[in-house]
Amino acid sequence: MTKKSDLLQRAMQAGLDVSPSNTIAELESALKKSTLKTDNSDHVKPLDESVKHLAKAGKRSAKAVAENEEKQKKIARKNTTSESATSEKKPAIKKVTSRLERKSKSYRSAYELLDKNKTYPVAEALELIVKTSKTKFDASVELHVNLNVDPKQADQNIRGSLVLPAGNGKKVRVAVFSDDKVQEADISGIDTIIKQLDTQKIDFDVLISPPSQMAKLGKYAKLLGPKGLMPNPKSGTVTNDLNKAVNEVKAGRVEFRVDSYGIIHIAIGKVSFKTTDLAKNLKAISDSIKAAKPVGLKNIYINSVYLSTSMGPSIRTSLE
Repeated sequence: MTKKSDLLQRAMQAGLDVSPSNTIAELESALKKSTLKTDNSDHVKPLDESVKHLAKAGKRSAKAVAENEEKQKKIARKNTTSESATSEKKPAIKKVTSRLERKSKSYRSAYELLDKNKTYPVAEALELIVKTSKTKFDASVELHVNLNVDPKQADQNIRGSLVLPAGNGKKVRVAVFSDDKVQEADISGIDTIIKQLDTQKIDFDVLISPPSQMAKLGKYAKLLGPKGLMPNPKSGTVTNDLNKAVNEVKAGRVEFRVDSYGIIHIAIGKVSFKTTDLAKNLKAISDSIKAAKPVGLKNIYINSVYLSTSMGPSIRTSLE
């Protein structure tokens, strides 16, 4: 049997539409296509009812439907995991620590020496304030007086200045805005001070000026004002008696003024001072604050008084 007749017989057995007029190449091609079609048909799975209605593209395509199903399964798994985690994990209880517990060990040891519900007499308070100072440096002793005033009212904006009898223990650098020679001044001369102000390198703690030179300082008010260095007649830093003003500042003249909450904060000395010297300074400041009481104020003037040191606990006392 020839090759052509053999191919023709195989094609006719496979049910292919062939005839003896077909060439060997055509018969081989027909048989090959028949074989591939048969193999592919073995792997084709029957379509379910939902797939029969799928579109070729868009939201109803087979790819889009499969992606949507996978997305829904992912969301379901995530919800299941979060619910189980929420049910199993108990909320953590945050421990609340008091303000005292957050302080240092030395502060807490000093605090234990005090009775916070007691108002100490001045003499006892001054003795305790020295004992409760735990710093390695010579800490300042501070007085805090809460006044029953409204600082927004002009007549209740309490302020003043005085010379502490025992000094304040601070070394003060005094500048005099005048060309007159003042022996005790650390810096003097109009040109010298203007040069500092222009470069904003201020090398003094107090600035004293005669009234005639105040106009020249007007342009520096925004620089000096926030720092509390602008000369003011009420604080004694605008005067014609420059030598007296400088001597008072060097001797321990201090200024006080209520803040926006109606509280006066002022240093009355150092921990190294004798308690008698601290008592003298406290008495002088107390008299000055009481003298500044507004005439129209009928209610209680002083609400509370506290003494404290730098980085130390406060002690409630009374100016009476």
